[in-house]
Amino acid sequence: MALSTGSVRSRQGCDKCSKRGKTKFAIDIRMAFQPIVDVDKHLVFAHEALVRGPEGEGAGWVLSQVDHETRYAFDQLCRVTAIETAARLNMADRISINFMPNAVYNPENCIQTTLRTAEKCAFPLENLIFEFTEGEDISDVAHLSHIFDEYRKHGFGVAIDDFGAGFSGLGKLAELQPDLVKLDMALIRGIDRDDRRRIIVDGIVEICTRLKITVIAEGIETEEEMSTLVDHGITLLQGYYFAKASLEAAVVPDGFSPRRAAA
Repeated sequence: MALSTGSVRSRQGCDKCSKRGKTKFAIDIRMAFQPIVDVDKHLVFAHEALVRGPEGEGAGWVLSQVDHETRYAFDQLCRVTAIETAARLNMADRISINFMPNAVYNPENCIQTTLRTAEKCAFPLENLIFEFTEGEDISDVAHLSHIFDEYRKHGFGVAIDDFGAGFSGLGKLAELQPDLVKLDMALIRGIDRDDRRRIIVDGIVEICTRLKITVIAEGIETEEEMSTLVDHGITLLQGYYFAKASLEAAVVPDGFSPRRAAA
């Protein structure tokens, strides 16, 4: 009996994942967490999971060890480590995990390890957000849309990180309809003193509001930046002004409560 096109794609995805799965990422990784706060509700909205090396080395150092052969193993390891660490810390907040779309060969198959890990750790699927960087080289937007659709089936949130860093962001909004966009910190830096940045951010907020996409601003370092963003309708904020990323710890900034407190 001839296989359907969908079956062929699924089988090819399995073969690729199986082959890549035999290649291990040789470096032990750990996770740091940085809070994303809701300044309107005074709650922690989520924590972003940020990869670190075995001795706390930064993400740049870790990513420099990733190549084409280890990309799949690294992406899978990041997901597992983030969920297991969050569960060990008894985190009740959402966690946002960066993923590499080019490491996802077949969304239905590549997500299985994530699902098994969440089940093993009793970590709610609806508390998982997966984000990818707009600046990442994504030539196959249809494949990325397939990934987003599959993740939504399981209750995950999906986000575009560093939005505004590239030149195809508006096109990706139209194609992908993410749940969240995280504004690139280059747009945020000194926004209180820059009319042009404020105009651009206003435009993005208006578009996202009409598309029912939640906007997060990252990279906030000053009270003036925070106040300006709130005045322009953005209340989900992330940055050193609130807290730096903490290795294997879920920091709740002063004046805010973990999301579990709202239950």
